[in-house]
Amino acid sequence: VQLQASGGGLVQAGDSLSLSCAASGRAVSSYAMGWFRQAPGKEREFVSALTRSGLSTYAASVKGRFTISRENAKNTVYLQMNSLKPEDTAVYFCAVHGPRYTGTYASAREYDYWGQGTLVTVSS
Repeated sequence: VQLQASGGGLVQAGDSLSLSCAASGRAVSSYAMGWFRQAPGKEREFVSALTRSGLSTYAASVKGRFTISRENAKNTVYLQMNSLKPEDTAVYFCAVHGPRYTGTYASAREYDYWGQGTLVTVSS
């Protein structure tokens, strides 16, 4: 499976941005999908996940501001980011969750396939 993340850019604090993750080779509806991010000098961290049944989960730092969704017809997963903060600056990655894992979806080790990442920069 291949994942193509897009939609990153430079925005100001308080602005919104929508990221897309287009998948090929696998149907996103058949897997849980996740978004992670990695800021310079920091480890990759969980942002959000969407289960096959449509349940979503978020990191505490983005809950209430970010929304994950899926459009099966386009085989695409989205991350709508509102009220962006400078600390949201990072490279954002989408990933396919390995079906053999039954964890919390928050560990990067549970994901089998990763996109190349898209850079989000939020200026203050």
